[in-house]
Order: sequence, then structure tokens, then C-alpha cells
Amino acid sequence: MTRKDQASPVAPTASKARASDRQGNKGALYSQEERRRRDESVWTLVQGVLAPLQFLVFLVSLALVIRYMTTGEGAFAADMSIVLKTLVLYTIMITGSIWEKVVFGRWLFAPAFFWEDVFSMLVLALHTLYLVMLLGAVGSVEQRMLVALAAYTAYVINAAQFLWKLRMARLQGAAPAAVPA
Repeated sequence: MTRKDQASPVAPTASKARASDRQGNKGALYSQEERRRRDESVWTLVQGVLAPLQFLVFLVSLALVIRYMTTGEGAFAADMSIVLKTLVLYTIMITGSIWEKVVFGRWLFAPAFFWEDVFSMLVLALHTLYLVMLLGAVGSVEQRMLVALAAYTAYVINAAQFLWKLRMARLQGAAPAAVPA
């Protein structure tokens, strides 16, 4: 059974329509059609649930990593929390890519979120490096934790990028619509 009121995550979008939508709305994060697709997509809700969940997992994991780094205790708990954080990150990256395809017609690097996606790749690479170190028994526990802290620093910067875009989108959505000449 398919729902006809939901956009397909892989359906192509008309780039000409997007370009013409933006002509009268230069600098806008979303064209009218992209905003409609964003608002109608189930993937917007999925991202809205996963983002705070990921932040909560991050806070708990950060506390466990700091505990290990300061006391030398709790390495296993810190490792497991980083693995969980990484799994949530992979989940949000995959679903975010689907969201981007639905809204912008591209799996990643849509112009509106290009730099956020570039930085997300760094975040993903650092988390993956941590997993390689853990599973491959590469380096010391302290070195692994330092990689995790670098990944978490990059994650905080990336989260700030997305929060800034969310604020921009809200401000643009609240602005009165331009009156056609």
C-alpha cells in the first residue's frame, strides 16, 4: 500500500521549477516548492526526533568520556556510549540524506546545505576513525578518547551550523510574503 500524499524519497524534482521559484526570492534557504516538500515530508519529522536524541546521547557520552579522561575509570562505558553515538550519527546521516533528496532532489550537498554536509563528512570520518581504532585495537584507550573528543568537537560545530540554518528558515518563513509587482 502506498500513500500518495507523501513524496517519494527518490522521485526526481524539477530543477527548472526550483530555479524560477528562487528568482523572486534570492537568498532564501528554500524555494516555495522546496518548503512545501519539506513541510509535507515524513523525513522532516524523523530528523526532528533524531537530532535531539543524538544530542542527548552526545551529552551522556561526553560525560562518560570526560569521566574516563579525568579518573581513568569507566573506559568500557565510555566506549559503548561512543559506539551508540556513532550509530545514531549514521542513522541521522542516512535519513538526512533521504530528507535532502526529497526536499532538494539531491542525496547530499544541496546548495542550501552544502557546507553543513561538508562538515558532516568530517564528523562522520572522525566517528568512523574511532570505530576503526576500537574494533582494530589501534592505539591506546587515551588516543581513542582523544579522537572521540575531536569528533564531538566537530559534531558541536556541525550542530551549530544546522541550528543556524533552522533559525534562518524560521525567520524567512515568518517574513511577510513579497507582494508581486
